[in-house]
Amino acid sequence: MKHFDVIVIGGGHAGAEAAHAAARMGAETALVTMRREDIGVMSCNPAIGGLGKGHLVREIDAMDGVMGRVADEAGIQFRLLNRRKGPAVQGPRTQADRKLYRQAMLRETENQPHLTIVEGEVVDLIMEGKRATGVELATGARLQSGAVILTSGTFLRGLIHIGDVSHSGGRMGDRPSVRLAERLDQFDLRMGRLKTGTPPRLDGRTIDWTDLQLQPGDDDPVLFSFLSNQVTARQISCGITHTNEGTHDIIRKNLDRSAMYGGMIEGTGPRYCPSIEDKVVRFAEKTSHQIFLEPEGVDDHTIYPNGISTSLPQDVQEAYVRSIKGLEEVVILQPGYAIEYDFVDPRSLKASLELKDVQGLFLAYQINGTTGYEEAAAQGLVAGLNAARSVRQQPEILFSRAESYIGVMIDDLTTRGVTEPYRMFTSRAEFRLSLRADNADQRLTPLAIEIGCVSYRRKEAFEQKLGDLTRTKSILEGRSFTPKELTDIDVVISRDGGRRTGMQLLSFPDVAFSDLEPLFPELEPLDGSIKQQVEYDALYANYLARQQKDIDVLRKDEGFKIPVDFDYNALEGLSNELKGKLIQAKPANLAQAARIEGMTPAALTLLLSRLRRLDNRLRA
Repeated sequence: MKHFDVIVIGGGHAGAEAAHAAARMGAETALVTMRREDIGVMSCNPAIGGLGKGHLVREIDAMDGVMGRVADEAGIQFRLLNRRKGPAVQGPRTQADRKLYRQAMLRETENQPHLTIVEGEVVDLIMEGKRATGVELATGARLQSGAVILTSGTFLRGLIHIGDVSHSGGRMGDRPSVRLAERLDQFDLRMGRLKTGTPPRLDGRTIDWTDLQLQPGDDDPVLFSFLSNQVTARQISCGITHTNEGTHDIIRKNLDRSAMYGGMIEGTGPRYCPSIEDKVVRFAEKTSHQIFLEPEGVDDHTIYPNGISTSLPQDVQEAYVRSIKGLEEVVILQPGYAIEYDFVDPRSLKASLELKDVQGLFLAYQINGTTGYEEAAAQGLVAGLNAARSVRQQPEILFSRAESYIGVMIDDLTTRGVTEPYRMFTSRAEFRLSLRADNADQRLTPLAIEIGCVSYRRKEAFEQKLGDLTRTKSILEGRSFTPKELTDIDVVISRDGGRRTGMQLLSFPDVAFSDLEPLFPELEPLDGSIKQQVEYDALYANYLARQQKDIDVLRKDEGFKIPVDFDYNALEGLSNELKGKLIQAKPANLAQAARIEGMTPAALTLLLSRLRRLDNRLRA
C-alpha cells in the first residue's frame, strides 16, 4: 500500500488548488482523478473572476495559489467590472480559453514538487475508527495517507435532467459517485440535495453575427496574479443578444416539460444564477433578458450563451434558442441540462474545512454547498494548507472575516450553513473597504511567507513591492504644502491656509498621483501599480481608521475560543432553542456564536461570562 501525507480526491478547481497548497507546504501529496487530462477542466462557463469572485482569485494568488496565474495565461478577454465605482467593489474577470486553461493547469500540476497525479476512481475511504487514513480505488488498489481531501463537485449521486429525461451522471459524459456517497451516509452527517444548471452549447459558425453588438475587452487589461505582467493569449470579443417575447412564450407554454417546474428536481438551485425558466416566471414583467455569447476558445467554434441555463427538453431548447436574434439558424452542439447532487451541511465542518466528527477528512467545493470555480479554489486552498498542517500536528491556518473574502466565505458556511448554492458577493463582507482586490497580497502574502507556502520568486517580488510602497508613502507623508504652492501646479483645494502632506492630498477624489509628481521628482520612475496602490490606500485611509475599531472588536471575539466539548446545557438562563442551535453549530469562538441565527446580546453575555470563568480556572 503506497503512503502519502495528503490525498486529494478530484482534479477540478478545488482539487487542483488543494493539491498544490498541500504540496507547497512540503506534504507528499497525491491528486487522484479519473482522467489526467481533465485536471482543471471548466465544466460550466469559460470564465474566471467577477464581483467578489475576482477578490477570491487575487487572495488565492496572494497565498501563491495557481488559479490566478493559469487564468492570466488562458485569458482571451479581460474586463474590470465596476470600473466606474470605487476600487473596493471592482472585480477583475477574464473570458478563458478552456483548452489553454486546462493545459496550463495540467502543466503546473505536473511540475509541482511533492505532487503525484494518480489516475483512478476513488470508491471508498479507508477508516481507522473515526479517522480517514486513505482511499480505495475501483481497481482495488489502496492508498494510505495522514489526511484526505474530498472535492467531489456534482458527482455525489449526481442526476442529470433534460426535460422529463433523467440519468445518473457527475457531469455530462461522466459517471456519478455512488459508493463514496454511501460511505458518507455512514458518518451520519447532515446532508441535502442542491442543483445547478448549464446552457446549451452553440456552434459559433451557425450564428449570424452581422447585427449583434460586440463587447471587446478592456484596453488596459487588469490581470489576476501579482506576478503576471502581460497578456499572452490572443484577445477576442463577446457577442450580446437578447431573448424576446416570442422566446418567453415558447418557454411558458412548455414549463410543465421543464425538469424543474415539472417536479422532477428536488434540489434547490442558485437564486443569483437562475435558469431561463426561472427568469421568465420570476420576472414576468420583463420582455427580454440579455445573453452574452462567449467563445470557449480562440480556435474553438463552441459558444457558451451565458444567461439561458435550462432543464427544458432538447426540442424546446432548439425552439426557444432559434427565436433569439442572431441564433435563428444556430446548431446546438450540446443541450443544456440541470444536475442534482448531494452536499454536506457545511456547519458540520471546522473553519479548517475538516469534518468535526471525522478526523483527517476535509471537504471542499460543491460538497460544502457552494457554487463557482473561484469559491471552489479558495476552499481547496484552505483544505490543502490545513490538511498538510494536520499531518504534521501543527496548528490550523484560519482565515478571519477581517482579513479576507476567503475568511468571510468559510465563516458564512461553517456558521450559517446554506439553503441554496453559496456564491461570493462583495456585499457579504463587512470590511470590504479594506478587503480590496488590489491589496490582497499585502493582506495575505505575509501569512503565506510565515507558514512557508510561497516560492522564492513570490517572496522576492512581494518584498520588493512592499519596500516600494513603504518608501513612497514615507516620502509623501514627509512633506507638506500650502494651498498657494499647490495652486502653482494646478492642484486646487480649499484655501484655508492649512498645510497638507502628499498622502493627505491623495485622499481627495479629484487629486491623482500624477498631479503631485512635480512636487516629488525623486519618485520617478515608479511603477504604475505602486502609484495606483498608494492612491487607493490614501483614498480609503480615513474610512479604514473608523473601520479598524469594528475589526478590533471582531478579532477580540475571535480570540475567545470555545472548547469542542463545551456544555451549553449548563448555561442557566439560555433558551432551549439557542442551546440546541449552539450544540448543533459547535461554534469555534465567540464571533461565530454571535452570528448564529437568533443569538441575542444577553445570550452572548452569558456565554462570555462562562468562558471567562473557564479561562480563569485554567490559568489558576
